[in-house]
Amino acid sequence: MAELVDFLVHLYDGMPVWAIPVFWIALVCILSGVVSLAVLIVRAGMQRRRGRRSPRSREDSAEAEFLWVFMVPALNEEVTIADSVGRLLDVEVTHKTILVIDDGSDDATGEILAGIASPELTVLSRVLPEARQGKSEALNDAWRYLHREVLGSGRYAGWDPRRVIVAIVDADGRLDPAAWRAAEHFAASERCGGVQSQVRIYNRRGFLTWSQDLEFAVFGSVFQLGRMAWGTANMGGNGQFNRLAALDEVTVTDAAGRIGPWRAGRLTEDQDIGLRLIHAGWRGAQADDVTIEQQGLHSLRALYRQRTRWAQGSWQVLDLLGPSVGNRRLGVAARCDQLWYLLTPLVQAWVGLSVVLSVVFLAFEWVRPEWSILILVLFYVFSAAPGIAGVLFARRRRGIVPVLANLLLAHLYLIYSWLIYPVVYRALLRQLFGRTGWAKTKREALDPAPEEGAA
Repeated sequence: MAELVDFLVHLYDGMPVWAIPVFWIALVCILSGVVSLAVLIVRAGMQRRRGRRSPRSREDSAEAEFLWVFMVPALNEEVTIADSVGRLLDVEVTHKTILVIDDGSDDATGEILAGIASPELTVLSRVLPEARQGKSEALNDAWRYLHREVLGSGRYAGWDPRRVIVAIVDADGRLDPAAWRAAEHFAASERCGGVQSQVRIYNRRGFLTWSQDLEFAVFGSVFQLGRMAWGTANMGGNGQFNRLAALDEVTVTDAAGRIGPWRAGRLTEDQDIGLRLIHAGWRGAQADDVTIEQQGLHSLRALYRQRTRWAQGSWQVLDLLGPSVGNRRLGVAARCDQLWYLLTPLVQAWVGLSVVLSVVFLAFEWVRPEWSILILVLFYVFSAAPGIAGVLFARRRRGIVPVLANLLLAHLYLIYSWLIYPVVYRALLRQLFGRTGWAKTKREALDPAPEEGAA
């Protein structure tokens, strides 16, 4: 202990005076992150134990009390759209309608949709210049159609918005046929405004796609479940369920005077609306027993482009910092967690800066730390242990061999985490320079269906 205290006292001796605050703040951020993760893991474990006692049969669920509206934004999705819509048609719910928003596609998306004969499917065709303005604009168009046409006339006319569940499914999404399980969250609480599915990657055949699958598993199993009791589990876009009455309560007006729940120009519209629902007093939940599968990216270049967009969206929602911290509907612990959650890009950028400075100082021998076994162990614990703990919790297995295998996988996942770390800086630069345009990621061809009778 004396050695540790002495090390901390003289931790930054010899460094330039201007750099010392950078490292102390980074150390506080790292320690705070460890505490935050530990709290969420404990809470997620408690939530999982409670979830195991929930009803699991469709007959015991309240799904028939709801109208399920599946919204699928689609722009040049000829590769995956038939697969996604076909799986939505197989979702086991009593009252269902599917709204596909063809957002100005110039490939075969429209023709493929026209060839799907189902009374449950409606295609909303957007044309330029209104089309291709962003996912928020496409979803807002579908929201207006839902109120005007679906609930305004016909079979579902006058359906109570409190009993309408709007599900967002990306055009590569493969939603669980048992998505009806999400109904139990809405039935259990009238203030449940959103439920997020567990996201999986179905084309995980390499290091990058496998890591993306594990990344989603950790996020859903730790961060989302850990926040459920507070009601602050956020939305993740694909496989997101929202109560229509909740969406109606957070509507905004865009520059053209059109009303809709989603704010235009938001690169992570799911994160943005999830936070605003919480501000309005609605609760967010994570469905640990409902999955949605989507395509992962095998190309590092494409992955960087996607994650930069997501990171820039996280920089954008910093404007919600004040309402989140000042949200008196939440307890002190929940508000502290919301603060930490929103500060994630800033914390990542600061800690990354300290790492870069450390490499520079060591390379030029501007500092010469006195290393010991204890110090090396502590360095490893604080830099690697949080990520490893998250992976072990998400991939919980019994037995020494599975645990050792997961430890190995966790270290590979840490490599992936550092590999994509620079996107936080690229996203910041794009945000500072006002760059919000994005090239669409090309879908990967689907594996052919097995021939009938094949083993």
